[in-house]
Amino acid sequence: MYSVVAYQVARAIHIKNCKQELPWQLLFQDSDELYFKSSNHKFIYIFQSGMVSFFNLTTTEIDDALNNIRKFCDHYFSEKLSESLKIRVEPDTLKVQFDHVILPELDEEMIRLVLLNTSQSVALSRYSEITEELIIETNQHTLFLEKNGKLNISGNQLKRFIGKILNIKNKISENLYIFDAPEITWENAQLNKLDLGLKRVFDLKDRYRIIHDRIEIIKENLELFKDIMDHNESSRLEWIIIILIVIEVIDLFITKILT
Repeated sequence: MYSVVAYQVARAIHIKNCKQELPWQLLFQDSDELYFKSSNHKFIYIFQSGMVSFFNLTTTEIDDALNNIRKFCDHYFSEKLSESLKIRVEPDTLKVQFDHVILPELDEEMIRLVLLNTSQSVALSRYSEITEELIIETNQHTLFLEKNGKLNISGNQLKRFIGKILNIKNKISENLYIFDAPEITWENAQLNKLDLGLKRVFDLKDRYRIIHDRIEIIKENLELFKDIMDHNESSRLEWIIIILIVIEVIDLFITKILT
């Protein structure tokens, strides 16, 4: 049995600096990912989004690797979300089970797919936590609105809240590849089967949809809050104009009386 483990170690990792300074053999790279072979049958996958996954590394080796990566991280997490999986090798067999994967051989691209999907699962867990917290915060405002007929959030706070939601939505779009099959699967039936099996076992698509639906619910609530604030502001301006007109009429009336 071989072990796979993925961690969310930071908010972001500087991929360019990792590529230049980390000592391992680079097997694949793009602007967001680096896939290394650290030694025989040992692999490390690093993602710009702050994810790092390992294949067949001991706990000590993982700690050493994370110490090497840490200096390239923005906001390194002391408490890390993680996901693990076991891999067994059986000739002419490819199966994806709930808690383990059977591969026909220790193929670098197959291992890369396992590391990629395991990392995506951890990223989904992270975004699930974030959106759940935002839903709770949004519900607090809607409950206050229900009970008091007004909002307990200022216009500036609302704008910052909206900006936060948009940033999270953008990060999810940039860092999750749930619906996109990696290029390596396009012309290889085994890799495609493995990728689909991993997505199914990790329940990636349904979990992604839940997160997406939460964001849409929050956006709808925030748009409603904005409409209420715009209406209140419009009403306030109307009253100011009315008061100014009344003051002007009174001033004109007094002036005529005095003259």
